[in-house]
Amino acid sequence: SMAEGAGGGPRLAELLAEGRRLWEEVETGTEPSSGAPAVQDKVRQGLDALQQAAAMVAQLDLFSENEELEEIASADLKYLLLPALLGALTLKQVDLSRRLEHLESARAHFWRFLKLCRSYRLGSFHLPPAAASPPAEEDAGSPSPGGPAAAQPSLVAMASSRQAKIERYKQKKELDNRLASVRTFVESGQADEDQIREFYILQIQKWINTSLEEIESIDQEMVILRSRGTAKQPSAPPHGTSRQVRAPLKPFILTRDAAQAKVFGAGYPGLPTMTVDDWYEQRRRQGVVSGQSVPQRTPGITDEELQKQQQEKKEEEDDEEALQKARNWDDWKDTHPRGYGNRQNVG
Repeated sequence: SMAEGAGGGPRLAELLAEGRRLWEEVETGTEPSSGAPAVQDKVRQGLDALQQAAAMVAQLDLFSENEELEEIASADLKYLLLPALLGALTLKQVDLSRRLEHLESARAHFWRFLKLCRSYRLGSFHLPPAAASPPAEEDAGSPSPGGPAAAQPSLVAMASSRQAKIERYKQKKELDNRLASVRTFVESGQADEDQIREFYILQIQKWINTSLEEIESIDQEMVILRSRGTAKQPSAPPHGTSRQVRAPLKPFILTRDAAQAKVFGAGYPGLPTMTVDDWYEQRRRQGVVSGQSVPQRTPGITDEELQKQQQEKKEEEDDEEALQKARNWDDWKDTHPRGYGNRQNVG
């Protein structure tokens, strides 16, 4: 093979194997916490081995953007996986103060891997953007950063991404099955050149799926971390445990219905009053009540604007109610003569 013929020798193969073994031990590890020193030692050693291997691959110029897959020796195919493994191990680091840096670095590794796979036409997929798009900077003048379109993915896009996820899941199952059957051949030493080649290509395709998924979740986590950064919150959850940030509750008086709200409102002008329904509605909007995890609100609307809208809506409803009462009273007067029901001063 080129790699072994070009002076990389068994050393390169050993570095890849060691990095890969350490990644697998961390991934399938029995340690209760990924932050355990023993686990983090493996992460560091694995990254070290894979980085050395990657430097050698770059030096040997093993892969180039403009050659065909057929031109790569079967034994060299496995080195295509280096950036993907580097990305996966980079994510296993637990230093929270450097989380954003680790996410950016892992994303760059996964992206390089995908770009290489694209140039060799391994798998058909959309290459994600090279870098996670930073959140739109808020101009002092613009009320809605990023515009409504940015904040609200279209239903069509959501449906098609769901469809894509289902497709990806099916392909993944199929890939795993094929991989398992070829692996037994390769590991028993009975595989011919074609089977060995297929084995590596299947592994690469499996990592394409993983890389696409990881980039998606990295981008989501980065949005959360960056928004926390602007809120000056130092601590961040480890990969995959992002908790939703909730708006703190303002003090208010909880009343049973609108009529009671009117009464209390007069007595306590300082505190806004709210009926139970209003309160549920507000908490639902904030994504707290009824298992709804995403705050439902028009993008770019501030709390003040939201309260104003609620107030207008309430006034409309109150007007409606007052009008209805007046109408009922008119109807009642039409059908009941004046003094009806007054039995006190008969005569």
